Amino acid sequence: MNDKSRILYVEDDETLSFVTKDNLELHGYEVDHYMDGESAVDAFYAGHYDLCILDVMLPKMDGFSIAEKIRASDPNVPILFLTAKSMKEDRIHGLKIGADDYITKPFSIEELILKIEVFLRRKFVSVSLNDIYKVGNYQFDYRNLTLSLSDDKRNLTQKEADLLKMLLDHKNNVVKRGVILEKLWGEDDYFLGRSMDVFISRLRKYLSGDPKIKLDNIHGVGFKLVIEE
Repeated sequence: MNDKSRILYVEDDETLSFVTKDNLELHGYEVDHYMDGESAVDAFYAGHYDLCILDVMLPKMDGFSIAEKIRASDPNVPILFLTAKSMKEDRIHGLKIGADDYITKPFSIEELILKIEVFLRRKFVSVSLNDIYKVGNYQFDYRNLTLSLSDDKRNLTQKEADLLKMLLDHKNNVVKRGVILEKLWGEDDYFLGRSMDVFISRLRKYLSGDPKIKLDNIHGVGFKLVIEE
């Protein structure tokens, strides 16, 4: 089912990019590879991509700048950052500007494929017609990835929508951290937990327009979406 998935891959390490692109294509993905940020942004504007994989350190335009331009153009396409293992601040910064996840170098192809599949799985799953939810005074359209309050409509990323739906499906009940990480991030890992915390903070901000909604952090356990009726 992967043959229709098109990936924008930006990496200036020739050896790594050759091996990675080759393996992704062997798994059935269509991969457009670029060595610098400006070429990648031009390609994104000119085409359609199902997922973007961005290195942070790049010629002409870094990965953060690429992500900001992509996010301004398309709020929904998944963005996966490639980061150096020692640069923890890169991961957090990337998540704050709109990336969905990250993978640290060196990485295995199997790990990369797993993360890609987590993002693209929804594309091949039938979606229920009843995907519009009332969240306090908000309307949450899961199918179209929007969250609306009166005339104010916000576009969500796929990961934001998946997380909100999971919390909403268990509203007024605690959802354990490990369960969220396994289901939405693919594994229960400390740094992925930091990623999840960024997304939780983002959702809390998005829902702040209704005082009857609280997204509580149950320390050491998980999260609870509380909606007063």
